[in-house]
Parts: sequence; C-alpha cells; structure tokens
Amino acid sequence: MKLPVRNLVLLSIMASFMASARAQSDMEIGGQKVVTISRKAASTTKPEFTSVTVLPGRGMELLQITANFPGKGSIDVLASPDMAAAKEMLDVKDTPNGDLAYRLGSVFLVPYPNRIRGKLSADGQTLTTEWKGHTITLPANNIGKNPDAERHAMHGLILKSKTDDVKVTKTAGGEQVTGVIHAGDFNGHWLSKTDISITISLTADSVDATVVAHNVGGEAEPISIGWHPYFNLPSGDRTQVKIHIPGEQLALIDGYDNVFPTGKLEPVKGQFDLRAPDGVALATNFYDDNWSKIDWKNGAATVKVIDPAAKYGVAIEGLSPEIKTIQMYAPPTQKFVAIEHQFNFADPFSKVWGGMDTGMVTLKPGQSTKWHVRIKVFIP
Repeated sequence: MKLPVRNLVLLSIMASFMASARAQSDMEIGGQKVVTISRKAASTTKPEFTSVTVLPGRGMELLQITANFPGKGSIDVLASPDMAAAKEMLDVKDTPNGDLAYRLGSVFLVPYPNRIRGKLSADGQTLTTEWKGHTITLPANNIGKNPDAERHAMHGLILKSKTDDVKVTKTAGGEQVTGVIHAGDFNGHWLSKTDISITISLTADSVDATVVAHNVGGEAEPISIGWHPYFNLPSGDRTQVKIHIPGEQLALIDGYDNVFPTGKLEPVKGQFDLRAPDGVALATNFYDDNWSKIDWKNGAATVKVIDPAAKYGVAIEGLSPEIKTIQMYAPPTQKFVAIEHQFNFADPFSKVWGGMDTGMVTLKPGQSTKWHVRIKVFIP
C-alpha cells in the first residue's frame, strides 16, 4: 500500500528526530557518554526545570540546564554552545590541562577554585607554593594579557577528570545523576589521596549540585570546593540585568589582569555594594571580584540574577557553611555572568593574608567536606 505524502513526511521527521536523539545519547565528550536527566514541565503558571546535561568525561561538568517558562517555552539557564560545538571545543581545541572547560556551562573546581601564585619553574609549566611546611607543585595554567602578567595556577585539578560509577536514578520529583572521581593525589600535585563524589539532582523547583571530597590517603590535606557557572542572560541586554550579592566585604585586587588579592578587605561601596534586595544593574561595569562576610538568610547565601527585560530570574543558594566567599565574573562584552560560591579567598596560601583563615578546609585521613549549592528560577 502506498502511503500518502503527508504520512511519509511525518515518518521522515520522526526518523530524523529519533536518529538525532540516538546520536545525542551516544555522544561522548572526554571519552565518556554525555548524560542528560530530564522531566516534563507540568505547570502552566510557574517556571520549572526540565533538564540537566552532564559531562562525566570532564569532571561531571554541567553543560546545560533548561527550564520551561510558561508563555516562553524552554530557556537555557547556562551559557554554553550546542553539543557538537562543545565537543569540538573540549575534545579538539582544549589545552592539555583542560582550561577551556571553565569557559562554558559550569565546571566543578577541586581542590581549589580561583588563583594560586608561587615560584615558577624554569620552563614556566609549573609553580610551587607551601602549605604548613609542605611544598605543593601545581600546573601554571593561566596568565593575564599584559606584558608584565604573572603565570599562575587556576581553577583546580579535575578539569579533565573521568568519572566512575556514573548512575542515573529516578527520584520522587525527577531524576538525579551521581558519580565518583577517584582523583588520588591529582597526578602528583597534592598531598594526600582524594575521592570526589558528585550528585546532581533535578526537580521542578530546583537543581541541586553536591560535591563531597573525602581524604582516602594517609596525610592531611587542604581542600576547597567551588564551581564556575556561566549564567545566561536571556534578553541579551546585559546593561539592565540586576545582581544581588549579600556580601558586606570586598577583597581588594591588583587589577583586572592578574586579579591577585592584595590581602586587604574593605566594606563594599559604590558599584560593589550589591546588597539591594532587588539587585543592582550591571550597567557597563566590569567585575572579577570576591565578596565575603556574607549575610546568610534562612540557612542560605543567596545570589540573584534578574533579567527584567526577559521577565526572568535565577537564585543561586549556597547551602554549605564552609562557603566563605562569592566570586563574580561579569565582562561587559558578554551575555553571561559567572556566580561562584566557593570555600576560599583567592591565593589562599599567600603571605599577603597575614595568617588569616582563608577558607581552605584541612582534611585529616578519613575526613570529608561537602559543598552544596541549589539553583531556582523565578519570574521577577
């Protein structure tokens, strides 16, 4: 029997869709299959999360989070390229250290977020710093653009880590994905051995990210945990986007090229006072700054990104007491803002801090520490 043309077209579209779905489900980045957890939106009056795409081959990096806004449809919560472009970026164009990973979506940063300075090796590839009399050698994987810029270490040691025991399970309100990174001594760069357990949970109301670092070695070690999420600005009009950061204190830096802390902390003022409940407009201001002395409310250190033109808002709640600082990176030429809840101040081993507690957690053998952040979306 000859099928009508209309049916043939529908069959062709369905076949194409199924082939695309199969291709996506079989896509590998970092040598492991991409994982997407999802749920169907049910509400016609409030926004709901619908999916999270995770890269186990790249340290459980979040490639994308989507949410359904009634009347608008699906919105990308994170600023990332599509899957094919992400694969090209991470599998073909990336550095040996995996530095392009923190230029899209959200990568997890362990055992240190932010910058660390030290004595540079003769070949410029590594640097050494000290913690409690122990020498730590790190990749010198970042440098500013100015002629006098100083090469330094940045954003941890799991940017290219593979994840074991990856599992997707149904939950009462959606799905979750878990995995373990057996980081060991981070390829010789750290003092003990560490297992990192990561859980990403999806429900209608929230996306939760939890990272637990466990010292499975025989020596004490310093640990800090953070992430580097690029939050999308759906309207594309960055100047009118408002930011709320409940931090009373700003860490002074040597400028926006090196972005090294001076060790001085001062009360927020001017463009850095972002404590207004409804946020303060980004305007054309550049930010790559660190806030501390955080005002916790209802057990959370909550930052808000509000895009009035898009009638869109996202709240980022830090839920672990170990979170001491919030870093924001917001270049005026980009349509994203990075909001980074982290344990520590930048360059935490530096003498500029004068012996101050810089937020690094000391883990003795057998001990663990947890970082937990929750994302919510809302209509402002």
